[in-house]
Amino acid sequence: MDNNRYCVIMAGGSGSRLWPASTTARPKQFMDIAETGKTSVRSTYDRFSAIVPQENILVVTVRKYRDLVLQNIPELKEENLILEPYARDTAPCIAYSAYRLFKRNPEATMVVTPADHLIDDGEEFREAMDKAIEFASENDVLMTLGITPTRPDPNFGYIQIAGGSAASRKGGAIKVKTFTEKPDVSLAKVFIDSGEFFWNSGIFVWRAGTIIHEMEKHMPEVTRVFSGWEHAIGSPMEDDFIGRAYTDCVKISIDYGVMEKTDKAWLYPARFRWSDVGTWESLYGCIGEKDLNGNICNTDKVLTEGCSDTIMYSDTKDKLIAVKGLDNYVIIDTGKALLICPKDDRKLKEFTARLSMPGFENYR
Repeated sequence: MDNNRYCVIMAGGSGSRLWPASTTARPKQFMDIAETGKTSVRSTYDRFSAIVPQENILVVTVRKYRDLVLQNIPELKEENLILEPYARDTAPCIAYSAYRLFKRNPEATMVVTPADHLIDDGEEFREAMDKAIEFASENDVLMTLGITPTRPDPNFGYIQIAGGSAASRKGGAIKVKTFTEKPDVSLAKVFIDSGEFFWNSGIFVWRAGTIIHEMEKHMPEVTRVFSGWEHAIGSPMEDDFIGRAYTDCVKISIDYGVMEKTDKAWLYPARFRWSDVGTWESLYGCIGEKDLNGNICNTDKVLTEGCSDTIMYSDTKDKLIAVKGLDNYVIIDTGKALLICPKDDRKLKEFTARLSMPGFENYR
């Protein structure tokens, strides 16, 4: 296995859109939310161990989740655990890890992946990753894994490729034409019907030196706070240096900060099964056996009447869940909190945003 291959697992998110199962104390990446038998961060680590040397897998998280990472991946070496003082979205996270890797190995080609995706990690996944890594290691590109869309989902980002649908059918790496973040359903349907759009998986591949150069070009407001990293990273002053950098750093995603601006964006079309499991609605689409009315429940102790397309989840497996007359709802019982709400991501987000108000600190 190529020792210049590295993987950076981003595991610092709060998972707020899967509240109340996911909380700030134990967000979704440290849960087996899809009931696969492993937590998401453990599954991600194992998945990439087949592609990248295990000693080259790094995990980035915020300091308060350090122990949760090590509980899930006890074999992770201390030097491969990167701790952020605060969550500042994906761009600062990627900047810090790219600087760390470049200092460790200037020839590094790095995969950057979220810790909480559901992926069929069979042969199609390994083949797509191998080819994307090989292309990125030999070319000055910023590669995104693009997922073939199966429905007009407004919760995902869409990437248009250059060359139209004919380029898509050829396979292999393709130049990116445009990015569109979370279009409405009608526009997403137009995208899919055109045959030239892919879902943005959020999995990236690039040489460490390439992403550093493109961040410095397109995102100086972030890279400027890391000025002096060459001497600070890997030294006794690293923690203080990073603390100051993050205090002054803006919160921004790598998609908005770099990918939508660079002329080096490429896409590798992937055919493996994928879900970002970011919301209850997206989770509904990819897990569990549904009953004849499309309901999902994580326990067999359930009594329903007149219900359809509803998610029912309980932390207590021996509790009876009895529901009548609900269509397209989410019912989540964690013992500490109970959520009953329409299964609409935007409505859920607006509703649960009220948890930030005083008085709800113990339930977030």
